[in-house]
Amino acid sequence: MTPAEPRGDSPPVPDAPRSSADPTPRAGSVATAEPPQAEAPPAVEAPPAVAPPADGVGARDRWRWRWTNRRRDLAAYGLFLLAALWVTGRIWVDPAGRVASFYSSDPAQVQFFLAHSVRVVLHGEFPFYTDQFNYPDGVNLMANTAILALGIPMVPVTLLFGPAVSFVVLVTLGLAGTAAAWYRVLSRHVVRNRTAAAVGGWFCGFSPAMLSHASWHPNIISQFLLPFIVWRVLVITRSRRPVVDGALLALLVTVQAFINEEILLFTALACGVFLIAMLVQRPGLWSAAWRPLGVAVAVCAVLAGALLAYPLYVQFAGPMAYHGLSDAVRDYGNDIAAFFAPGSPTLGGNERANVNLAPNYSEENAFFGWSLALMAVGIVLWLRREPVVRALAATGGFFAVLSLGERISWWDRELFTGPWELLVRVPLLDAVVPTRFGMITTVVIGVLLALAVERLWSLRPAQPRTARRLGVGALALALLPIAPLPLKVTSRPPVPKFITADRWREYVGADQTLVPIPVPSMGSTHGMRWAASTNLDFKIPGGYFLAPRNGNTGDPGRFGGRPSGIGRLLEEVATTGRTPKLDDRQRRRSLDELRHWRAAVLVLPVGQHNAEPLRRTVEELVGPGRRELDVWVWDVRTLTAPTA
Repeated sequence: MTPAEPRGDSPPVPDAPRSSADPTPRAGSVATAEPPQAEAPPAVEAPPAVAPPADGVGARDRWRWRWTNRRRDLAAYGLFLLAALWVTGRIWVDPAGRVASFYSSDPAQVQFFLAHSVRVVLHGEFPFYTDQFNYPDGVNLMANTAILALGIPMVPVTLLFGPAVSFVVLVTLGLAGTAAAWYRVLSRHVVRNRTAAAVGGWFCGFSPAMLSHASWHPNIISQFLLPFIVWRVLVITRSRRPVVDGALLALLVTVQAFINEEILLFTALACGVFLIAMLVQRPGLWSAAWRPLGVAVAVCAVLAGALLAYPLYVQFAGPMAYHGLSDAVRDYGNDIAAFFAPGSPTLGGNERANVNLAPNYSEENAFFGWSLALMAVGIVLWLRREPVVRALAATGGFFAVLSLGERISWWDRELFTGPWELLVRVPLLDAVVPTRFGMITTVVIGVLLALAVERLWSLRPAQPRTARRLGVGALALALLPIAPLPLKVTSRPPVPKFITADRWREYVGADQTLVPIPVPSMGSTHGMRWAASTNLDFKIPGGYFLAPRNGNTGDPGRFGGRPSGIGRLLEEVATTGRTPKLDDRQRRRSLDELRHWRAAVLVLPVGQHNAEPLRRTVEELVGPGRRELDVWVWDVRTLTAPTA
């Protein structure tokens, strides 16, 4: 992956070493950024006078001839899909009743967004903002990664099978699709050896970082456009049609913006650092690259800017927009030791050992293990004469350092201030979770693995089989400890029959809310799943989302909407099981909040944890309720109706 080679008298970028047995240049090599050339058809040989036996050498030759590149591609894609099904298999058993262990809020949020996509398609609702949760203030969906580019294509699945099934489909396709996309780009433009491309694609799709996010963040693991964006950026450095190439890049950028903007920003930063690293080594490249690069980037900026102008306006200046991340995640960084430990969802992983090395189990963005970390360093030293390898090493190392965050630590012991401290308040970067820069290092290692495997296969020592066996053994030693395991899951309560049987419709009008007990929040998202199961046919207060800290557009972000007295009260009861003594002042404030929410009915599942203390508390607030199907119901319409 390099910028354009200079024409005329400028020195070309050197290709990787080739043996004398392979005099032809590597088609579409990463060092030349050339599109792949068609392979010449094999020469037609005269048939032998005597046909060889069916089980002899001739039969084996015919089998090899039939094992075409297309079939190798299909085998690789099939392997990636099977691996993704292996990882998500436990969720597939019961998508609605199972969720990844440790933390279940993000899947509920994603399912809510998938249901919102249904309303966008079927009812023409505004895609970038909704008041179906956090009513009446609403939520800025552009500022909350509403995954419209994933949710809208999944509308048929969501309608037929529900958002829980759509969620696990997206996770499965995100893992397999990312691996397949990197395999495609690597095999066509970076290496000629399909096995080498498969190794690189495998690691990019099933690295510990990807497995960590697979339990919660399908928007982050859906990186199947990134390899093509990266390749288009490199192609335009020597493009003969920069306007067309810039337009293609703009379309890719636009779609990726509706999957995950943070990953798109990472891609742009990584491409910039890589190109700078190449130009530092080969300054002559700039003379040929600046003109097509400038034209294509200008076209991309104009077209993508036009397509994204209004959505970005809503994101940064629309209702409930915020500027900067919550303090709860702004200082998320990797511990240095995290780069040498296997990830929790891998064969060699240890959850207890990793507990202080990452912000949480959904943010294990390094965790390569000792063997792979040492192998990556070894590959760089082995291939250090190649400019591409040096540029990759500089890119991976740069973002590995940034991923350490504001305070650099070793085994949870703070050492000194990191360079991220200088960048954390820069616009755009102030919305980045720094630990995720480690995902750029992950991709760099994947490309290095592909290059190393191809170079290993091209060696021609006195005993080539021995060299290859040693290389395969080293690769297995590096990758086996981080081999993916099925995601650990836990059960979650089903959506109440009161909801699935549409009994709620007898109570809730179009401009009223159904209030789940406890009130939806970051730590209690079951009510969001209830609403998602109906494709958001009713509104709810609260929820799990990012919003301005003080409710004013432009404030720094925080998780959740305006602080709620009744919400905190019921959350404390749900957690502790203790029924508090309430006074008239607390009752009046609670009723004021219910009126603000235009609450029609309060719903408490009979099987809710600490259901009995919650029931008694709600009865002290609004009076007695009644049992209906599998929930307790409080009809509060007479208490919350607006006065004349």
